[in-house]
Amino acid sequence: MGYPRKLTRRFRAFDNFAISFTIINIISGIFSAFGFGMEAGGPRILIFGWIGVSVMVLFVGAAMGEIASAYPTSGALYFSAGKLAKRHRGAWSWYTGWLNFVGQVGGTAATGYAAATFIQAFIAMQWPSYEVTAQRTVLITAVILLIQALANTYTVQLVALVNRISVWWLLIGMVVIVVALTVVPDHHQPASFMTHFVNNTGFSNGIYAAMLGLLVTSWTFTGFDGSFHMSEETVKATVNTPKGIMRAIACSAGAGLILMLALVYAIRDYAATASSAAPPVQILIDGLGVGTAKLLLLIVIGAMLFCGLANMTSNTRQIFAFSRDGAMPGSRWWHSVSLRTRTPVKAVWLAAACPLVLIIPAWWSHTAFTAIVSVNVVGLYLAYGVPIFLRLRLNDFEPGPWNLGRYGKLVAGVAVTWIVISSVLFMLPQVSPITSTTFNYAPIALGVVLLIATVWWFATARRRFQGPVSYGSPDEVAAMDLI
Repeated sequence: MGYPRKLTRRFRAFDNFAISFTIINIISGIFSAFGFGMEAGGPRILIFGWIGVSVMVLFVGAAMGEIASAYPTSGALYFSAGKLAKRHRGAWSWYTGWLNFVGQVGGTAATGYAAATFIQAFIAMQWPSYEVTAQRTVLITAVILLIQALANTYTVQLVALVNRISVWWLLIGMVVIVVALTVVPDHHQPASFMTHFVNNTGFSNGIYAAMLGLLVTSWTFTGFDGSFHMSEETVKATVNTPKGIMRAIACSAGAGLILMLALVYAIRDYAATASSAAPPVQILIDGLGVGTAKLLLLIVIGAMLFCGLANMTSNTRQIFAFSRDGAMPGSRWWHSVSLRTRTPVKAVWLAAACPLVLIIPAWWSHTAFTAIVSVNVVGLYLAYGVPIFLRLRLNDFEPGPWNLGRYGKLVAGVAVTWIVISSVLFMLPQVSPITSTTFNYAPIALGVVLLIATVWWFATARRRFQGPVSYGSPDEVAAMDLI
């Protein structure tokens, strides 16, 4: 790909799958956004929306996998955008990289914030006198980010080991939760309950509310570009990277549907559950009792912490690669690699600091979580969409060993269509009436990043950044290999 090697190839096929599966993280995604889905569409959207969005995401993953097979680098999306563009390669690469960056930051922030929320729910269950506050949620999130940054500063073997553990934590944890919710409760909803529709968003239009409810599934299915970002550290990356993406999406789709059905049918009092501080926790308490609920809540919190760690790992590699090509402020800092651990340590701490800035509005905003989720979904999916769109326009695309053959353009077309629809949807207001505390500030956060990127591009970057840097021919790069 034109780069001297700085990162070691120690990720096996399972490790590559594990990082995307961990970031998608069905337990974290479903438990953190389930309450929003109960108000925006209810069971009908939670279940059928999951199925529909899962299918669309498989199209996106397949289109991305084909590109990943052709360009297996840490730069991933922005690198491939620069290579696939017919003209203005630097600009396409620049904006893709910044969209990917803000989406990754949003994912790390949202996962940490969700973990902090559930940690407080557990503390309140254990010690009823504990007062849950938005300020404490922000502070706990900051501690979580600190711990995850420390874990990421050590060797890539440690990260790979943790991700392997997280896969089994997720699968076994999901089975335990589903079995408990199926066997223990003495009351379940009737089969027809899956068609029950609810609109408590404040908007009178039911279709609009139902579309908002798709956020639950879309938020869960983000971050599978993690496999792409880890390709420089994956053996046989041209095959194992796209397989990692597709396996992570497919396994998450099937397992997530089972978990979603178990939660929906275990709801006892819909109105009371929906209005509780953490609806999934209330479902566990109503069906299983406080003691069992606390034990299962530990599984959920563990899944969220694993998810945040993998998110930060992926974000770090994107920062490392983008800085390697001189596309970020202080690039010389962020692409340096520790000689002891062979990891981009400085990029790790930037990947921890930026999410902390993003969650600061949660100190006073009641809708901060859904706004952060929207930043995550929109930023990432637009970054996914750019190289897929460019591949769609390219008639002489040279695929890698893993490819879609004659169906490549059809799959890419479906993927781009879904990305456009979902991106527009999640920039819109999510709660009515719209006030300073319910306002969806995702467009502002995304707009600020794009404005800075645009000003910087026209001021200086367009004259020095022409897209991914090539250090020379394969033989020349091999001669300067750093490992």
